[in-house]
Amino acid sequence: MDNKLLKILGVGFGVAVTLGGTIGTGILRKPGPIAAELGDPGLIMLVWVLVSIYALIGTICTVELGTMLPRAGGWYVFTRRAFGDYPGFVVGINSWLGTCSALGFGGYTLAEYTALLFPVLEGVEYWFALCIIALLAGFHWLGLGWASSFQNVMSLIKGGGLLIFILACFFYGEPVGLEKTNEVTATVLGHGKWIAPLLFSLQAVFYTFDGWHSAAYFSEEDRNPSRNLPKSMIGGVLLIIIIYLLTNWAILYVLPMETLQQSKLAAADAIAVVFGAGAGKWVTVFLIISILGIVNAQLLFNPRVIFSMSRDGLFFRGGDQVNKKGTPAMAMPLTALIAILFILSGRETSEKLSDIATFFFVLGYVSGFASLIMLRRKEPGLPRPWRTPLYPYLPAAMLLVSVVFLIIAAYQDTGASLYAIGFLALSYPVYRMIIWLNRR
Repeated sequence: MDNKLLKILGVGFGVAVTLGGTIGTGILRKPGPIAAELGDPGLIMLVWVLVSIYALIGTICTVELGTMLPRAGGWYVFTRRAFGDYPGFVVGINSWLGTCSALGFGGYTLAEYTALLFPVLEGVEYWFALCIIALLAGFHWLGLGWASSFQNVMSLIKGGGLLIFILACFFYGEPVGLEKTNEVTATVLGHGKWIAPLLFSLQAVFYTFDGWHSAAYFSEEDRNPSRNLPKSMIGGVLLIIIIYLLTNWAILYVLPMETLQQSKLAAADAIAVVFGAGAGKWVTVFLIISILGIVNAQLLFNPRVIFSMSRDGLFFRGGDQVNKKGTPAMAMPLTALIAILFILSGRETSEKLSDIATFFFVLGYVSGFASLIMLRRKEPGLPRPWRTPLYPYLPAAMLLVSVVFLIIAAYQDTGASLYAIGFLALSYPVYRMIIWLNRR
């Protein structure tokens, strides 16, 4: 153990982990509920375009932070440098626990979809989910080289699969889905009841983009972060935007609006329309690969948070250990263990924890944009290989939008928000306890 992360990553991995950490089930499941709320192809595409702009500008801002502070840990690193140890601890520990919850939920969802293809697994999804997380943890122990290569393959399959889906819809499908559903459209627009449907739709799309910042967690392991990080982060998010917009356009192209509004898995319904009912199972196969890719990405970047916190004395000692192959030796198994505990807590508890985690994910965005502004004022002399254009207008606008979205998320799910506030209240005594134990 030399406690050093390996600098072996480049642009290819940065793009792969951005795609793998972002594209999951949302792009295949959300078009139906969004169509049910909006009922108009133009409005639907507008919502996706708006959130795409948010993700792109957010990435441009985050590149400055990642190249300025090329250390493992993402939002935690930026917040601690800008605002001090305790705010950094709050963002770091909640980011880590939130992603552990998402990791456990993803493992169980992966097991559920696998059971659809292999009925022998019905009734043992929990155990199969545990095995998935444990096997991935064992694979990651082999080293960063193996884990990153696996991520590259998963992301390539994921992007290629969606490209095939898009081409199949446009080349083999009939253009039947671009009309409006007059009743819903009249309700949304004509009667002025557009705020709630629009907010629901924006929130749904917002969550499908979560993960656009994943490459920033690996800046310490990049061979040349000043040169590679802008390419991998901006290139990755642009690919995601293109894929998301074309996928939605393809779904709208082949599915009548009335069908789309009732769809729980729009991509499967679109493929069934084009190639017949039996072809829908290939979407399930794609979903399994897609979820496996995002679970692998989470198990890659999440341990870097507590590794960095341990190195700074804000987590338990030993968390900064790294094996000879570049894997955080305590942080990675501990992350997998907490995810397994979330799986064992039951699906309902896991879903609730995922809802709470969403609050903290948005809090991470808020802390990142605030850190960018604070560090420009606090440490203007720091080397900045990449500087955010149109500063301070872009980060200030992103901070405002993120705060508004945080308030909306809190308002729409008061229960999860109260739990999140409870976690925040408990964080200070836990922080003081860890500081005390480390000093002893």
